[in-house]
Amino acid sequence: MAENVVERHLAVILFDGFELLDAFGPIELFSTIPEVKIELIAERTGPIRSAQGIEVIAELEYGALNDPDIILVPGGLGTRTLAHDESFLSWLTDIGNRSKIVASICTGSALLAAAGLLEGHQATSNKLAFEWASSFGDDISWEYQARWVHDGSRWTSSGIAAGMDMAAAMIGHLFGQKVQTEVTKRVEYQPQFDSTIDPFARFQDPS
Repeated sequence: MAENVVERHLAVILFDGFELLDAFGPIELFSTIPEVKIELIAERTGPIRSAQGIEVIAELEYGALNDPDIILVPGGLGTRTLAHDESFLSWLTDIGNRSKIVASICTGSALLAAAGLLEGHQATSNKLAFEWASSFGDDISWEYQARWVHDGSRWTSSGIAAGMDMAAAMIGHLFGQKVQTEVTKRVEYQPQFDSTIDPFARFQDPS
């Protein structure tokens, strides 16, 4: 699809109660790029139950991710527990600080914030859980009206399906507009390219 592109490694962090589309929307897009290696990471290898009850097989344990490039943290009901799990947060802090790009979908941003990975950055999260997610962290500029937010090496998206828009934008950022167009055409997906256009912001009062 693209020539002379440096191979990238996308590690998707799974946990019990993760949101399926948060993880597999971006995976669908990135998987069409031959230069991208994708791995599913969890506390343990084997089946991990999603919030929808469907089990997904994790290939690597958390500790086996030694050379992180891009980490992607989905949201889901499981984030409510992990946001207070000191062992998980300690690992996430370490792996995030060693990653070139740190990204989240939906309430995955709460985990990044709780791990200290969004300090000094702009970020967003799921509208319906915005108050909860934005309660974490000390020096974070939380953006309520945003389809996604890209701030340096940090990428965060609003709820669930917004993660696909963020993934398309990240592909364009990393690989160029030509690859971005080829990817979205291949999966017949029409992303929102303007991150400030957020039609769902009006449905929920952030206060």
